[in-house]
Amino acid sequence: MGRFLLLVLTVILCSKAGASVGTLQMVGQARLEFMLWPIYDSRLYSTDGNYQEGQLPLRLDIQYLRDVDAENLVKHTQSEWQRQGLSHGGAQLWLATLSRLLPSVRQNDVLTLVVDEQGSSAFSVNGEPLGSIDDPHFGQHFLAIWLSPNTSRPELRQALLGLD
Repeated sequence: MGRFLLLVLTVILCSKAGASVGTLQMVGQARLEFMLWPIYDSRLYSTDGNYQEGQLPLRLDIQYLRDVDAENLVKHTQSEWQRQGLSHGGAQLWLATLSRLLPSVRQNDVLTLVVDEQGSSAFSVNGEPLGSIDDPHFGQHFLAIWLSPNTSRPELRQALLGLD
């Protein structure tokens, strides 16, 4: 029953963000591990099950396999942007907004990002809407953490893009 309710809530959220779950197909999936400890499982979805840079809508689901503090989620976002050399005039505002939007996640929580056709980025956790960032540059930067050729985890990128 719980999974059915989660599916229904995800359909509602994705419909509001411009793409229904029924129209999105999984591109790939990957697990992030740190020294044998699983951190999260991730899944990328697109309209046709393929990924092409700039293609929208996209959905990224991250199911956490351990507890992660909200502050660490935001710090990791910032450090990945810095590591990739990504900069934008709105980055500090985005990080401040993420600090307000993102909760600490617990084991088995699913954090979802849906970037709609207009580039608006809507976040949810376990199907509960958290809020959105309407700047289309944000979605590109946020997804670059996983999808950029410059990602710190190229093996994860390969799996998410269905190339492994």
